[in-house]
Amino acid sequence: MDKSIIAEYTDKVYAYAVSKTFSNDEAEELSQEILLTAISELSKLRDESRFEPWLWSLASNVAKMFRRGMGKQRAMYVYDAPYEFIEDDVLSDSDEELYALLREKIAMLARIYRDIVILYYYDGLSTKQIAEQLKIPEGTVTWRLSEARRKLKKECVKMNETALRPIKMKIDIYGEGDYNGTSKPFPSEYINDALSQNILYYCYEKPHNIEELSKLCGVPAYYIEDRINNLVKRCAVIQPVKGKYQTDFIIWTDKYGKYCEENAENALMPIMDKLISALEELYQKADKIDFYRADKKANELKFLYGVMAFDYLSFKYSNIEHPGRPINYDGNKWRYIGYMESGKYHRTGIGHQCCSNHGTDGTFRHDVYAVNGFVFRDMMYDTYINACEDILNSGKAKDEESAANAIKSGYIIRRENGELFVTVPSFTKEQKAKFNEITNDIFYPLIPEYSEIVKSFVSGYKKLFPKHLEDDAQRMCAGFFTGFYDTVSNYCVKKGILQKPAEGSICDVLIQFK
Repeated sequence: MDKSIIAEYTDKVYAYAVSKTFSNDEAEELSQEILLTAISELSKLRDESRFEPWLWSLASNVAKMFRRGMGKQRAMYVYDAPYEFIEDDVLSDSDEELYALLREKIAMLARIYRDIVILYYYDGLSTKQIAEQLKIPEGTVTWRLSEARRKLKKECVKMNETALRPIKMKIDIYGEGDYNGTSKPFPSEYINDALSQNILYYCYEKPHNIEELSKLCGVPAYYIEDRINNLVKRCAVIQPVKGKYQTDFIIWTDKYGKYCEENAENALMPIMDKLISALEELYQKADKIDFYRADKKANELKFLYGVMAFDYLSFKYSNIEHPGRPINYDGNKWRYIGYMESGKYHRTGIGHQCCSNHGTDGTFRHDVYAVNGFVFRDMMYDTYINACEDILNSGKAKDEESAANAIKSGYIIRRENGELFVTVPSFTKEQKAKFNEITNDIFYPLIPEYSEIVKSFVSGYKKLFPKHLEDDAQRMCAGFFTGFYDTVSNYCVKKGILQKPAEGSICDVLIQFK
């Protein structure tokens, strides 16, 4: 039998339904019921020559049931075609292809509709039996069955044009947590598959239900449901209303960088010359502190001085509220953050990661900054920091395994003479206190004006974020007190005041805190 034969009769079936009903809506519903029933029963007909009388006999029975209001119950049809032409048989390969389209459409439905369609059309249960099996009212079954018919007809025939175009996103976390990347990976590892990334992207600006996500992502609904359940469990999505899901963390896209490029430098121009003069004074005075420089070039140290200064000023003077991070499912205080920027625009800000090293007897922490072209390498593990501290103090590491791993990661190098050399600049507690004092003396007169500029910029920037992410947006905006150093240093590079760092340069520092 020609596998496309039913499709060829779609218009004729609709015309037949029009003659048996009183409105277009009724005709559409009746024609859909006839076609669905024909597809589910087709395997019983083996003689192609009998197809048309078989179809119209089936249509007549369905129409009678429809007119009597009996569409709520599964019909057991008695066909006009002779019994010998109707046999239960296993589907052939060609028949299986014919059913593929229907199965695909049904698969795109959410589970609350899909289960009822399967029970009704394939298992042959009545709405009453389905209600008993699913433990829901029969009226609910009837309504969902009607909705499923409508959705199969109007919503699941074509997927959205965005389907089958996978989104690529980098997902990370910020906050606090005890992770070692192996036996206890970062939480982002659990939501980093391609389909989850697509769901998170489409749910960022506004919430979507399962069926909408199915069409947007181009995969059956049951795959979406599986991922959604995991994303809810992993605190990555929320349900602002029942049945609709929205991403519960910030995803950086080009719109944020575009806003920064258009507004950040202009916002700082009234105070830019004063900030540059203050930085030049800072460079001169900080250079006189006898800290461990790790053979860093003078220009690279200027960037380090600047970001450390603005970081300190933010800690001491920023009046922008920084909401605390909630406790997550694993007991740690962190938040996800996604990155989908094309690189076309530069988003103002300083990337900052810190290993506070509170879980060991070591006295140093490790800060890594991403600013103005510097490579943002991972922060050290606690044991690596302690190995560096041992080498700085005595030239040897007590924990040889940690030292070996730190060498692999580039935090330590072994020179030709066998000497171990730490590649990260280091400030003792006293040296950092002196640096803070210098910073405060130089920048204190500028703080009131600078604070107002930051506050004004933030008020506009916050409007870019989805409303339900108010706390996350506030945390990002609190970072502008430090982050505006990115704009200042960019301006200095453009004007030739600072030299852009060499490719592959790293801006990180070890700071003694106890």
